[in-house]
Amino acid sequence: MKLKVLIVDDEPHAVEIIARYLESFPEVEVVGSCHAGVSAFQFLRQQAVDLMFLDIKMPGLNGMALLRSLPNPPKVIFTTAYREYAVEGFDLNALDYLLKPVSFERFSKAMAKVLVPAAPRMP
Repeated sequence: MKLKVLIVDDEPHAVEIIARYLESFPEVEVVGSCHAGVSAFQFLRQQAVDLMFLDIKMPGLNGMALLRSLPNPPKVIFTTAYREYAVEGFDLNALDYLLKPVSFERFSKAMAKVLVPAAPRMP
């Protein structure tokens, strides 16, 4: 069963890059993309996803507010040009925080956190 992925970014070029990078990961399926936080919120009310690539600064509802508004959020990897929100992003349990422009190598490292199960912890 493939991981369902939603891409949320107000820059169409950024959505295209993430979608292209994801083509290298047969374990995932991009089920949608949204260019605003409000449309992503509406999408998530209709369809559950396993992973969301989420921009922070978008018109209307920003990425942080969107994530806070979700009662049962999916795993999140932030994709943004703004370093200053990293701590807040990790406080919201983000798996990773990618700064634009994102290289494929750095993107792959983030995906490894999603696709490789965590090692069991010692009791």
